Parts: sequence; C-alpha cells; structure tokens
Amino acid sequence: MTWWTRGVAVGATAVLAAAGGTAQASGAPRGAAAELAYHGSAVLSGGQVGVRFVPHNHGPAAVPESVVRIRWSEPLADGQTLPSSCARAEEWAVVCRVGALEADGVGEPVVLRVRLRQPTPEVRLEFATVADGDRAGAGQAVLVLETGDAYAF
Repeated sequence: MTWWTRGVAVGATAVLAAAGGTAQASGAPRGAAAELAYHGSAVLSGGQVGVRFVPHNHGPAAVPESVVRIRWSEPLADGQTLPSSCARAEEWAVVCRVGALEADGVGEPVVLRVRLRQPTPEVRLEFATVADGDRAGAGQAVLVLETGDAYAF
C-alpha cells in the first residue's frame, strides 16, 4: 500500500468535489469550491477495459491533493498491473492519485488497463473524487459497450 492510499483510508487533506457536486477545498476562501471532472475515453474489448482520462478542476478554488475512485459494474480479475499512481481499492474499484489542481486547471493524464473477471457485453465506469475515504460530490459515469470503439466522457 502506497502513502497516498493510506492517506485515502485515514482521511484526505482536502474536501474535494466530483463533477456535478461541490465542496470547499482546504485553504480556500469560505464559499469557494472546487469542481472536479474527468474527461477521456474508455474501450472494452476481450474482457479488458482501457481507460484514459485527464482531471479538470473547473474551480473556482484550487485543490491541494485529489484522488479519484473508478468503480466498474463488473468485478475485476485478480493480479492487475496498474500504473504507480493507482491501486486496487476493492473487488470492483481502483483509486488513482490525481494530485494538486489549480483553479481552472488541468492535471496529468491517467492511463490504465484492467481485466474483468469475466468477459461482458458492456461495463459501466463510475468516477468519483474521494475525500476522507468517502465519495464527495455526485460523480460521473460512462457506459462502454464491447465494440472495441472508444467511448468519450
């Protein structure tokens, strides 16, 4: 377990918001809120899901640290190889450290590929910013069909 996954488990340093929800960021003026969204694409092919996304902070407050939880509608296979910024959170989910985001800023791209326990004709991905080990804000979701085509979100 890396330092940031432990930090998610015991509590994030800032209250963040996912797309559709807002929360006050640590150190932000009272009433100022960060609004995070994740834009990218996902492909489902042969029981594997490729995901590429970029975090966006639509402001107006900066975010000193952020983590996104990606939950699949199908369980993930054991023995995943994930980027160093990501870790398996549970049978159905992965968390990825996104880091600090300036107000109206864009973060670094996150690219990962996961294997599902069983092939499926479709999978739903739910993105939610995590604060204090819990979801913050409304989040966003994308349905990906087993076509081999990229679905944008």
